[in-house]
Amino acid sequence: GVVPEQFRAVADVLAESIASGDDLGGSVAMVIDGEPVLDFWGGYVDEARNSPWESDTIVNVWSTTKTMTALCALVLADRGALDLDAPVADYWPEFVANGKDGVLVRHVLSHTSGVSAWAQPVEQADLYDLDRSAEILAAQEPWWEPGTASGYHAINQGHLVGEVVRRITGRTLGQFFADEVARPLGADFHIGLDPAHDGRVSPIVPPPPLTDLPLPTGDDGEIDMDSPMIKTFTGPAVDPSMANTEAWRRAEIGAANGHGNARSVARIQSAVTNGGVASGPDGPVTLLSPATIDRIFEVQASGPDLVLGVPLRFGIGYGLPVPATIPYLPADGRLCFWGGWGGSVVINDLDRRMTFAFMMNKMANGIIGGSTAERLLDATYAALD
Repeated sequence: GVVPEQFRAVADVLAESIASGDDLGGSVAMVIDGEPVLDFWGGYVDEARNSPWESDTIVNVWSTTKTMTALCALVLADRGALDLDAPVADYWPEFVANGKDGVLVRHVLSHTSGVSAWAQPVEQADLYDLDRSAEILAAQEPWWEPGTASGYHAINQGHLVGEVVRRITGRTLGQFFADEVARPLGADFHIGLDPAHDGRVSPIVPPPPLTDLPLPTGDDGEIDMDSPMIKTFTGPAVDPSMANTEAWRRAEIGAANGHGNARSVARIQSAVTNGGVASGPDGPVTLLSPATIDRIFEVQASGPDLVLGVPLRFGIGYGLPVPATIPYLPADGRLCFWGGWGGSVVINDLDRRMTFAFMMNKMANGIIGGSTAERLLDATYAALD
């Protein structure tokens, strides 16, 4: 790939991580002022290390997908088709049921809606059926007062935002994203993967069992099964190996099943750091205005997240830096980000007009970023500064 000498140490991090076995395969990209500066890849797509990660290899990026879903909502807001401060029920009338009249669009985008997963009974197949998944979400009640705290919408955020997109445009989230974002930018990212791309997909290598979540307990010392954390992670439970199934790839899970690589993620998200404009094959494409980008940084929640159990800070559509939880990000300035289960990450640093992305196939133990992302970003910021 492309690695200027200034950033050689960044490439060394990925090479060393693959050599040590911490990583199997992955890609890194960075865009500054709308222009690609870094674009490299390495390693393998199979655990036997027989098949190399190629220039066009793509992978399930888990919750990095959420940044694409957020961008779709912001594009509609920028066009005047979506009011971020309006009730979700203005666009999706059935959603008003059971006390959700106060849930605003920005609450859904900032994980503060109180609807952080599907209420029981729900099963995995319901995630793949947009009508059924929307029906369940519309009927249930919030699990906490909307707008008062964040509770990470791990799997259902894309369904919530996607249903609003579908009500406004008549297109599913995946269709809207392809038509209005990915295709104009020539970006190889997909929410709902066509079978034609299956041969380029690197399978996911599941992580070790998650052990570092601070489980909520009741007065009796037992796990609180009625807490937002437990209800979210069981509504329904997601096994990482599901990412390697055909049903998962074909579905549109706008919070978790986007397929792409670092190049496509950085190209798309660079619109946030380049004044709303990203580069396409036919020239610059304007997705957002500066005023809409400013709205990303309106803090919607700051404090312990009711689902992840750690301090988080959310703007509209993106996470904002929290040194106590993500110490390797700059604490000051205009920076928004999010990452995927197991280690993928995308950083939009507006002060440096820089977008950085890392996508990989071997999942580490963690939900937001990971140790490889931390080392890559340390090397990147050292080179920039």
